[in-house]
Amino acid sequence: MARTPSNMLPLGTTAPDFSLLDTISGAFKALNDIKGEKGTVVMFICNHCPFVIHVNSEIVALANSYSEKGIGFAAISSNDVVNYPQDSPEKMTIHAKTQGYPFPYLYDETQEVAKAYDAACTPDFYLFNSENKLVYRGQLDDSRPGNDKPLNGEDLRNALDHVVEGKENKALQKPSIGCNIKWKS
Repeated sequence: MARTPSNMLPLGTTAPDFSLLDTISGAFKALNDIKGEKGTVVMFICNHCPFVIHVNSEIVALANSYSEKGIGFAAISSNDVVNYPQDSPEKMTIHAKTQGYPFPYLYDETQEVAKAYDAACTPDFYLFNSENKLVYRGQLDDSRPGNDKPLNGEDLRNALDHVVEGKENKALQKPSIGCNIKWKS
């Protein structure tokens, strides 16, 4: 299991726009379609990564809780499906329904969106404020498969609370750790 850290896109970066296929609805979704009134979480995930499998329940809980507070959510899979067919759009649809994803699960076939966000691993989390400026990037919390630390979304929850309350988050932002994005050759 590879342990690749986030690249930590500079805070204040404007959210790169996109228009990607939502494997749940079959419609194309742009950043503006998923944007929340107070902020937006963009997650890079995939179906098979053990780090993502470990956090699925918590990202569903966060989305269910914070979407009511004006936060929009979307997950993006950018993996090379030729070499990793378990991450194909058809399997993404099944996975999203099985996990109960309450957010769009978008397919980044060209990998251009992952490159625009400087995404490196799955899971990789980005939180933008109401002006689409990056205010948080990095880990969900300190929990990893097998490390016995509680899965509670503490780091991202703290950042979300600050955005909802309109306050600056001065907490240390730690990179996420996960499987590397499976880039096309």
